[in-house]
Amino acid sequence: MTLYRLLLLLACFLPLAQAQEFLDPAVAFQPTARALDGQTIEIVYRIADDYYLYRNKFRFAADSEAVTLGPPVLPKGKEKDDDTFGKMEVYYQSVSIRLPVTRMSSGELPLRLTLTSQGCADGGICYPPQQQTVALTLPDPATTPSAAPGDDSTGDESGRIAAMLKNAGFWVNIAFFFAAGLGLSLTPCVLPMIPILSGIIAGQGQRASHARGFALALAYVQGMALTYAAAGVAAGLTGTLLSTQLQNAWVLGAFALIFVLLSLSMFGFYQLQLPTALQSRLSAESGHLRGGRGLSIFLMGALSALIVGPCVAAPLAGGLLYIGQTGDALLGGAALYAMGLGMGAPLIAVGVAGGGLLPKAGPWMESVKKAFGVLLLATALWLVTPVLPAAAVMLGWAVLLILPAIYLHALDPLPPQAKGGQRFWKGVGIVMLLYGAALLLGALAGSRDPLQPLAGLRGGATVSATTRLPFEKIRSLAELDSRLAATDRPVMLDFYADWCQECKEMEKLTFANPAVRDKLAAFTLLQADVTANNDDDKALLARFQLYGPPGILFFNAKGQQITSLRIVGFQNAETFLGNLARVD
Repeated sequence: MTLYRLLLLLACFLPLAQAQEFLDPAVAFQPTARALDGQTIEIVYRIADDYYLYRNKFRFAADSEAVTLGPPVLPKGKEKDDDTFGKMEVYYQSVSIRLPVTRMSSGELPLRLTLTSQGCADGGICYPPQQQTVALTLPDPATTPSAAPGDDSTGDESGRIAAMLKNAGFWVNIAFFFAAGLGLSLTPCVLPMIPILSGIIAGQGQRASHARGFALALAYVQGMALTYAAAGVAAGLTGTLLSTQLQNAWVLGAFALIFVLLSLSMFGFYQLQLPTALQSRLSAESGHLRGGRGLSIFLMGALSALIVGPCVAAPLAGGLLYIGQTGDALLGGAALYAMGLGMGAPLIAVGVAGGGLLPKAGPWMESVKKAFGVLLLATALWLVTPVLPAAAVMLGWAVLLILPAIYLHALDPLPPQAKGGQRFWKGVGIVMLLYGAALLLGALAGSRDPLQPLAGLRGGATVSATTRLPFEKIRSLAELDSRLAATDRPVMLDFYADWCQECKEMEKLTFANPAVRDKLAAFTLLQADVTANNDDDKALLARFQLYGPPGILFFNAKGQQITSLRIVGFQNAETFLGNLARVD
């Protein structure tokens, strides 16, 4: 009987014991608040593992009539089929919320906020709405820059561009973004598209002409521009840039393989052409761009926009920021389409010139096609560089320089009556051979920098490693907040990815500058490597309204972000030094 009573008591208390496994909501959801400046508050919730907060359940109130709280700026959450409310957006681990403040007075202002939130545990319990109180002091807005999005007087460049979209006329915006695209057309993220398009035109052989080159280039650029617009609108509305999802070994390898196959056609291993039956049906249209080929080139332009050019520049960031803030996909998409056309304008010029300048027949045509074949192989190697070991990349460039140099007769004597053109191309071949040999020797000696291939031979194999800035890696929002709270110096936070070419340009050309290095010696240097694009990486980017690298943020010695100063895209050393001088 005693055993029976004991079992009965255990059965009664077991549910209570299980209920006690769930955390108190004050422990599961822990908010902190700080002033980013005199008119912006940042609220960060730390969320326990296996717990989540609903995105649409936040409410905020201030205890002072001297301030009015604006609508909160919340990052995109994770979609979840919730047992209580159905399909909802929720936050796991942490969420950072920006709260704009309109003030009735100047000077420092102590403030208490009442925060309302509601969340659940994955284990099956949902809490009622919770109210928690936090205290902070707003600094004098006259002494701190505003962090309000789109402030064109004190915001960063992307913020000013977003404000211009909002305030300028439609055609002024279109003209500005077209001009910005022209400027971006010479960046490392766009230049590889030139050999892609040139190889396509060279593959036309005798059919190449000004009109055909223009049609091919136009189809390619339309694919690129429409993809920028569509992907940009999607990124602005969702907070995620599609191109960052494609920067992995499988996608880059597959796209590089396409270029290798195209190059083999240039070398005469096979012919890229339509089936004979279809060619005969379309023979009457031979002077025009065939529909099938036009579609394939359009798709090649679309893929190139996503895979070859993933870096984020200030005009692109400004357009995405505007779409994200206003939801105006029409104007934002039109602006990004105009930017894509601007980026493609030089490609159209290449198409028109190439279509008329390429030889129509004979051995010269074969030489030109082989040259474009080499360029396509170089583009393929450039694409997979982020996922290959540095030594393999150097060996690849060595082979791509040495073999064509031999075909340019770099090792053969010139005939006595050699013409100027023969001498010129032999000189080009010799330069390629010497540089290729330097890359080969350097790779074997331990150098990993293609720009300094012989560093290993002079005992400097580790030059690039020792001169790299001493960044401390940041892997999550929690690590960042902890590091900012502990700092007593200005902080620079660099967003980097292995696949970001402009990030590497910043490392080699800007961060390596002696004056820049001397100035940065007084900073705490943090780096968020978002190569993997995992949830922590996305949360870091979303907190600062960044869509991808390169991006550089600055914080003062109190750990407060200097919102008027952030860098999106590449900056040379001189411009970067000017921005460093603005950091307190």
